[in-house]
Amino acid sequence: MEENKQKILVVDDEEDITDLVRYHLESEGFVVETINDPNHILGVGRDFEPDLFILDILMPGLNGIQICRMIRADKRFKHVPVVFLTAKAESEDRILGLETGGDDYICKPFSIKELVLRIKAVLKRSRFNPADQPKGPLKVRNVLIDEEQYQLQVDGDPVELTATEFKLLKLMVERKGRVQTREHLLQEVWNYEGDTETRTVDTHIRRLREKLGAQANIIQTVRGVGYRVVGK
Repeated sequence: MEENKQKILVVDDEEDITDLVRYHLESEGFVVETINDPNHILGVGRDFEPDLFILDILMPGLNGIQICRMIRADKRFKHVPVVFLTAKAESEDRILGLETGGDDYICKPFSIKELVLRIKAVLKRSRFNPADQPKGPLKVRNVLIDEEQYQLQVDGDPVELTATEFKLLKLMVERKGRVQTREHLLQEVWNYEGDTETRTVDTHIRRLREKLGAQANIIQTVRGVGYRVVGK
């Protein structure tokens, strides 16, 4: 039934792109809505209530980075995953997209198969089922991860995380004291193979440290290898 299908909102000013993405995602069983005028994003988004946004960056009026910031500032959408699909392929652009709150970044020209696989991976890690999680909170120093409530507290104050950030921090806290290579984190959190996207890990770690504030030093960098969480 359609109400059980996941919904994706695609925002790109090129109609050929939105038509192509819609066709293939609908073939995979998703419900898809497209927008070619980015100024309509919030109105359409509130009516459609997507499970994931796909955003181009280079658009007239509102660009994808601005839209992502608006999504992350809106209570209805702040936990909804964002995937950038854009011709801006420089590493600085990728880092900016991820630091803004994007969950993945795919460059044009793109493989439809890769796009579908990465969208499914983002949606998979954004779903949270308390029944699938071990009971009881995870704690390091004054950092408390409540898996049942899907919440993070730092020094007693709630801190908002995206689904990807939550999964990354939870994984590292569960493996406290053990070094996690960038390649291992890519495989476990993003389902990526190889080492071509290791900057993605670094960007998310930087975001986590910013959100952890005074407790940021629970995440240590192991030069040339990866990261580990330390503390009691």
